[in-house]
Amino acid sequence: MIIQAFLRWAETAGAADRAKAARALAKAYFRLRPDDPQKQAALHAMIHLLDDPSSAVRFALSESLAEEPSAPRAVVLALAEDQPDIACPVITFSPVLTDMDLVDIAGRGSSMTRGLIATRPELGRGVAAAIAEIGDTAEAVILLENDSADLSRYVLKRLAERHARSCEVRNLLLDREDLPAEARDVLVREISRALAGSLLVQATLSAPRIAYLTEEAATLATLRLVGNALSDEIPLLVQTMREDGRLTSAFLMHALCSGRIEFFAAAMTDLSGLDDRRVRSIMATGRKHAIRALYESCGLSREISEVFVEATMLWREKLREVQGSGEGIFDALIERYPRTVDTYTTINELLDIVESLQRQEYRDMARAYAEQTAYAA
Repeated sequence: MIIQAFLRWAETAGAADRAKAARALAKAYFRLRPDDPQKQAALHAMIHLLDDPSSAVRFALSESLAEEPSAPRAVVLALAEDQPDIACPVITFSPVLTDMDLVDIAGRGSSMTRGLIATRPELGRGVAAAIAEIGDTAEAVILLENDSADLSRYVLKRLAERHARSCEVRNLLLDREDLPAEARDVLVREISRALAGSLLVQATLSAPRIAYLTEEAATLATLRLVGNALSDEIPLLVQTMREDGRLTSAFLMHALCSGRIEFFAAAMTDLSGLDDRRVRSIMATGRKHAIRALYESCGLSREISEVFVEATMLWREKLREVQGSGEGIFDALIERYPRTVDTYTTINELLDIVESLQRQEYRDMARAYAEQTAYAA
């Protein structure tokens, strides 16, 4: 009888009165016992309000049900699919909506709807992944600004891959302490491309010079990234670089000469297909022929592999020294492979590239030291 009376009243009542009635109806629903017939009648009345022509009435209902864990699921789901301003309260706060519900809503909804989902407190990992996969840049920013969202390494990497051109997204990602190395690598490469495309840079330098400098800068940045990466991040970083064709002999040689042994060993493991312990054992204690066989199984030519073997033996010698750190390998390698101006060889080309990187890295280290000294003073 209550539902019939309510329906008759709703036909003539104004929108403001219907909105008040919607709030009162929701409160009454939560106060009634589950076995009370009036509770079912109240549910039917709320379902009827879902078709109310006034958005103010539907918003009042959405706001009243938003934070209630016992809100009727059918009504909450319908409100979540309504226009964004009405769906906002339930999408943002309703505990009735599951992660699967939110993923479905994100897939069917508009950019504004996904933005609302991205603001949700304690946003689940699966929902965040869905938004990272299909959301636009604005949604990515909202997601990254949600400090309570559970963002996995995969989500952070996908955000970097899809939105690295956005300065705001890059800054938000780089500010995160949990940003995985492979995502940071994506951002480094994008920054290099952005610098190469700068009108100021193009007006100042020639195209070949720009290509050389940006490639060198990207390589050095990647080397620093490699040196700071966590142990469990390195295999993924190696895989990404292999797929991108960036595991060049020059890069690997520089990693070995500069003491990035964790990365170098992981690269040898990935390229050779051997067990990680086996690779490390060969590098640490194996004879020269075993080391050469390992490196050649990774695709290095006989000529180049001999230089890598020599560098590995020098690394061992440095580590056996008192308080040895593995530094100075490159200088010792140059002494063992003297170069002449009029002779072109693959080894000379390799060592030239590595020497260039080494020289630039030393300059960067000197600048950092000078800055720290000036700051301390």
